[in-house]
Amino acid sequence: MSSTERIHVTRSRANPGGTAAGAEGTVPFRRARKPPWLKVPAPGGPNYRRLKEKIGSDNLHTVCEEANCPNVGECWERGTATFMILGDVCTRRCGFCNVQTGKPTWNDPLEPLRVANQVKAMGLRHAVVTSVDRDDLPDYGASAFVGVIRSIRMLAPECKVEILTPDFRGQEMPLAKVVHERPDVFNHNVETVPRLYPLARRGSEFLRSARVLRMAKEMGGDDVVTKSGLMVGLGESFEEMVETFGLLREHDVQVLTVGQYLRPTENHLPVVRYWHPDEFAALEQAAYDLGFESVAAGPLVRSSYHADQNLPEGKRAESLLAS
Repeated sequence: MSSTERIHVTRSRANPGGTAAGAEGTVPFRRARKPPWLKVPAPGGPNYRRLKEKIGSDNLHTVCEEANCPNVGECWERGTATFMILGDVCTRRCGFCNVQTGKPTWNDPLEPLRVANQVKAMGLRHAVVTSVDRDDLPDYGASAFVGVIRSIRMLAPECKVEILTPDFRGQEMPLAKVVHERPDVFNHNVETVPRLYPLARRGSEFLRSARVLRMAKEMGGDDVVTKSGLMVGLGESFEEMVETFGLLREHDVQVLTVGQYLRPTENHLPVVRYWHPDEFAALEQAAYDLGFESVAAGPLVRSSYHADQNLPEGKRAESLLAS
């Protein structure tokens, strides 16, 4: 199906999920200028333009664009990207996310091969693949992840594969299908502290996500590295963040990323405050003290930012040797 034939009948991104006003625990609206450590150059270099054209012509999606990632210029200039499969319409409404919500119509059985071809063409040594939530599908999209992992292993066997999955509604069978393919990294982001889930992650549950991560480690063993990520800026405290880190360690998570939430539009949840780089350094140290094998914490850190560098030492060495 060509890009001109794709028609998504959904609500506009001008009215995304989430709310900025409500009952107790609601994050208040605050309009504030971004601090200097969050300013990045606008994308537009030659490699960025080349990749944008190539990815668009192949009718692929990247979370870099869909989520308005602040690092898109840097990452694409480095020749790396995070592919988003199963379309660009999500079945859930997270108050922080810029991906549009609605009833998905995307179904392309050749997408795994097209992603793998792009990974090969870009010469990636570490590919990250994520997806929208597809609660409308019988296996919640697990088969698409299986197809992408197999296709990359076939066309780019030296490339490490990191997958960033939905929670599969906590179901074991879809998760088992994916982990059976032995991705190098299994990533599922819990996004925020448990207290803020009713506000920021409607339709999701913290403990369900934590159990998904633990089951992935139990199923994959030493072959699979488990990873998760959180944001700050929605009203959480330092103590809540560290407590959440501890819960993740109890569920066998090995790698952690922490970054600053940036409000995509005025219709999304507002930023309560911007955390200082020194606070991120303190969070990183606290995470290492709890036993995480690799931690990346900083204002512009995102789950797949420099993903090949944010691995446990053994896996990182394997990735570098494969390059």
